[in-house]
Amino acid sequence: MTSLARRGVVLGAAVALATGLVAVPTASPADPASAATAASSATVTSATIRTASAGTVYRGGLYVDPTGAAATAAAQLQAAGRTTEAAAARTIADQSIATWLGSWYDDAMLVKVVQRTLAAAEAKGRTPVFVTYEIPGRDCGGWSGGGAVDDAAYLRWNQLVADTLRGHRAVVLVEPDSLGHLGSCPETTTTRTATLAAAVAALADAGVPAYLDGGNSNWVPPTEMAARLKAAGVDRARGFFTNVANYYGVDPERAYADKVSAALGGTHYVIDVSRNGRGWKGTWCNAPGAGLGQTPRVTGGTTGLDALLWVKTPGASDGPCNGGPPAGQWYPAYAVALVANRK
Repeated sequence: MTSLARRGVVLGAAVALATGLVAVPTASPADPASAATAASSATVTSATIRTASAGTVYRGGLYVDPTGAAATAAAQLQAAGRTTEAAAARTIADQSIATWLGSWYDDAMLVKVVQRTLAAAEAKGRTPVFVTYEIPGRDCGGWSGGGAVDDAAYLRWNQLVADTLRGHRAVVLVEPDSLGHLGSCPETTTTRTATLAAAVAALADAGVPAYLDGGNSNWVPPTEMAARLKAAGVDRARGFFTNVANYYGVDPERAYADKVSAALGGTHYVIDVSRNGRGWKGTWCNAPGAGLGQTPRVTGGTTGLDALLWVKTPGASDGPCNGGPPAGQWYPAYAVALVANRK
């Protein structure tokens, strides 16, 4: 088992926005120009979320955010004359990395972050990937404990995300670890699955393809994970995701995901390949010897695999282990190693 608490969520973009280092568009979804852009870019509806091709869901390909944590680190390191570390950060920044959303943003900033990302992605004709990370009892009270104060507050927050995304092309990965962790805090099972089902339904009603937590190949057995996904409303989601912020290779993850998908009647899925280029290295925290995985991309096949994504930001520390800084801070030496070990 693994925990996002120990892996770290990157908050660099939050800091940049809060300090005014990143420009945020002021247009709202109600503005005529914004509405026209949204109408032209919306390609998936509530009725086609589960049946649309991967090419339709991710029309134009994956969006690369030029203001993300890796890009910020690259600029800062270059300015400090640390050229080798800056080059590694830039190599990472050049790829599509998911944008995480949680309570490190207040509601107003949350809307601005989503709007900024949507506007930039639409200008490039690409599809952005968001991650929600605000479920009550997050991380079973572990290192990334927190989240919304209760289920009602969470669903209000999720509705704000859904309403901001409505009419735009985007993908949302809903609450990493939220289903994988149920075995560690089983008292949350009934409430959590119902809350996730309501969250997915709100996103679906807004026409947003969502993926639920599918754990990883070394955590929950496929049949049990399929049951959890079913209870959490996967029938209204696009599918599920695996290996978020973990190191397991594509082959074992795909074999596991295919079993989960089959148990759900052929549901789609995506895999996080941000740091799995060298496979599992025996530890979850800034694992020595780990390398960047495959370049994130949408698949063109006919199987359940929709895309290989970079969900975790490679180069962000998992915590103060193996020489790393606190969780979420940029770890320059580790980023260099991830690039050097890239498969």
